[in-house]
Amino acid sequence: VQLQASGGGLVQAGGSLRLSCAASGRAFSSSSMGWFRQAPGKEREFVAGIRWSGGYTNYADSVKGRFIITRDNTKNTVYLEMNNLKPEDTAVYYCAADAQHPSRVVPGKFRYEYDSWGQGTLVTVSS
Repeated sequence: VQLQASGGGLVQAGGSLRLSCAASGRAFSSSSMGWFRQAPGKEREFVAGIRWSGGYTNYADSVKGRFIITRDNTKNTVYLEMNNLKPEDTAVYYCAADAQHPSRVVPGKFRYEYDSWGQGTLVTVSS
């Protein structure tokens, strides 16, 4: 699966952004998808994951209630809607696909569980 993330930008605290991740390859519809982020000087961390069918999602505690992950398998695209953004959300956001475990029930939360990565899109939240 090849991935292309987009939608990042500069936004004020309290604002919203929607990230998109377009995928190529037939494995997308059976793959869990995840969003991770990496802030300057920090490790890449899990943000949100979604089951291949879209029927299950999980989130990092830091974004729960503010971010929503969805997918459209007819468009081979996964989205991350980010609301009530905070300066600490500033990071490069990466989408990832877990094609090696088709139809996995619970999306993984660790980097090693994903085998394909997009190039990242920068989100900057000003205070």
